[in-house]
Amino acid sequence: MSDVKKIATREGYGKALVELGALHPEIVVLDADLASATKTSMFRDAYPDRFIECGIAEANMMDVAAGLSTLGFVPFASSFAMFAAGRAYDMVRNSIGYPGLNVKVCASHGGISVGEDGASHQMNEDFALMRVIPGMTVMCPSDFVEAQKMVKAAYELNGP
Repeated sequence: MSDVKKIATREGYGKALVELGALHPEIVVLDADLASATKTSMFRDAYPDRFIECGIAEANMMDVAAGLSTLGFVPFASSFAMFAAGRAYDMVRNSIGYPGLNVKVCASHGGISVGEDGASHQMNEDFALMRVIPGMTVMCPSDFVEAQKMVKAAYELNGP
């Protein structure tokens, strides 16, 4: 029997944001009323002045992130895949992707494994939508460690 402890990728996301936030004061985190699920609550607790709760307004959140990036901030906009890639697609495409802004669109809960949230929270086409936006880099971690490393890689990457 293995002693390997399974840790959710979103835990790696939250932890990496906190670590990067200590080194880079230009990092801001936006969330759409899902901070406990996306684990951005870790960043919120560590840096409340750099956390923006946008409520259930994902499209607005993407436009706020776009605006912040034009002022030199590096926004990490966080939500479930259904809302970040689905509900806010036009804003991600037109306000972030086409102008090539340095916004990190971070989506958890992709695919059909969203548990009790059911079909309204499932997103099978999130990768397809994001991959067709010119200049958009798409990454998907397989575990906690990769999630931490990908957050750091996303920060180093200049662009969406």
